[in-house]
Amino acid sequence: MLESKKKLGNELYQSLGKLFYAMAMADHSTHMKEVEKLNETVRDHWLEVDDIEDEYGTDSAFQIISVFDWLLEYGKDSDQIYEEFEAFYTDYKILFTPQIKDLAMSTSRAIATAFAGSNKSELILLGRLQLLFNT
Repeated sequence: MLESKKKLGNELYQSLGKLFYAMAMADHSTHMKEVEKLNETVRDHWLEVDDIEDEYGTDSAFQIISVFDWLLEYGKDSDQIYEEFEAFYTDYKILFTPQIKDLAMSTSRAIATAFAGSNKSELILLGRLQLLFNT
């Protein structure tokens, strides 16, 4: 039981990494300020969410950054990545507590405004996320 909770916790954070990548890439480019804002938000807020660790004994919240960096390195399509996040959310809504949803929204907003404010693509994605979380 504990092992499956740990596995799902890791998958939750990996999925959030996908969400934040999609948000940063909504306009088809990522600025260093967006990456810095994500790293800051993970350190300042996500590490406090729970005590789940990955297989290396590191706080699972760092999975957010690892997945984000991997997707960035390989230039994955942001629309497809967002759809993967949506599918995970739909399958595992129970993992998305009000606290997780609020933090995911605030992190997404922080990424969207980190460089020159929010643009149309980012605002559309923020709207889609809000609608998803309200279902």
